[in-house]
Amino acid sequence: MADTESRTENPATSSSPGISRRRLIGTAGATGVALGAVGAGAGYAAGSSNSPDQQAALTSLGADTVMFHGKHQPGITTPLQARGHLVAFDLAAGAGRKEAAALLRRWSATAERLMAGEASASDDTDVARDAGPSSLTVTFGFGHSFFSRTGLEKQRPAALDPLPDFFSDHLDKARSNGDLWVQIGANDALVAFHALRALQKDAGGAAKVRWQMNGFNRSPGATAHPMTARNLMGQIDGTNNPKPSESDFDKRIFVPSSGSAQSPAWMANGSYAVVRRIRMLLDDWEKQSASAQENVIGRKKSTGAPLTGGTETTEPDLEKTDANGDLVVPINAHARISRPDQNGGAAMLRRPFSFHDGFDADGTPDAGLLFVCWQADPLRGFVPVQRKLDRGDALSQFIRHEASGLFAVPGGADKGGYVGQALLEG
Repeated sequence: MADTESRTENPATSSSPGISRRRLIGTAGATGVALGAVGAGAGYAAGSSNSPDQQAALTSLGADTVMFHGKHQPGITTPLQARGHLVAFDLAAGAGRKEAAALLRRWSATAERLMAGEASASDDTDVARDAGPSSLTVTFGFGHSFFSRTGLEKQRPAALDPLPDFFSDHLDKARSNGDLWVQIGANDALVAFHALRALQKDAGGAAKVRWQMNGFNRSPGATAHPMTARNLMGQIDGTNNPKPSESDFDKRIFVPSSGSAQSPAWMANGSYAVVRRIRMLLDDWEKQSASAQENVIGRKKSTGAPLTGGTETTEPDLEKTDANGDLVVPINAHARISRPDQNGGAAMLRRPFSFHDGFDADGTPDAGLLFVCWQADPLRGFVPVQRKLDRGDALSQFIRHEASGLFAVPGGADKGGYVGQALLEG
């Protein structure tokens, strides 16, 4: 749990803070600026008013755009966003493959428009009218139950078999799993909510919300320089995440372009998302001294450096002992147990959101992590790591897994196509 993605530049993200909205619209055809990128977002904002600020440029925060179409769906390797919504839908009674295909077609069209900063095609709520795209991403996935509901059992991936039970699980079935899953992320709260509402309305009578969760991260630019995120325990969280620059990144995170033994061809270039609502027992955690917290994690709270010394990215010396002969990084420290080299090379790309849903009657905060991790095969990614954490992670006494889901997330949609088309029309 204690690792999330470091913020890095994404080639699919662009910003043009120095170009006015009006100028961008007027020169798009001559300069080749794609209206699917910053231009569309600027046009939506400019079209909302004839006020004097119409010519003002969007800041980089509002102008940043992620493309909907591509080899992979957005929202997987996209840098962490400030706001997020996770929502699962169940198909309505009587809805099957035909209705699901029509729904994914509508959802994909809406996601493409909203990610470009445009209004939805019909009955737009105007919630995001004054904003640019703000790095909005929308990601779609299929749950285990989707395939029986649509008569596509033979196309269900073996990698989508239900997750095993874990000792630390206290799962609420009403907030777990689902036929369809949608992940929404943006760097503006209204842009994220606008997308959530538009997609819910698009569902119409075909699907109903099963559960929905809201999350957040630190806003871009809130720190003096780009750095790994912190979670609600105050820990730097994401140091050992796989990086896209690593030679084996795609092999670990994405299904091969030809499919695999665990995944059919329609999952080519896709990934599997494990989603867990992990409540942090913050009252208990905050009673611990800083040194006790560091021993639980195995890293310095201030810098994220291993207890054996160095910087955040220094490899810890797991054999190092102190003057008393005790291991400097405790045997049950989270950083030790969760390391890939301690789990047969198992790796996953962790990309979560924090959450806070108020307080219990006794004042206990209902807060923690909306854990989302990506891998080419959850049986080789999440499952072995969680099994080992389940058996002796020092962090376990301070967290509780309250909801869970596993979803097959197909590759990105082609221009003019929709997510899941190869499955639903194959």
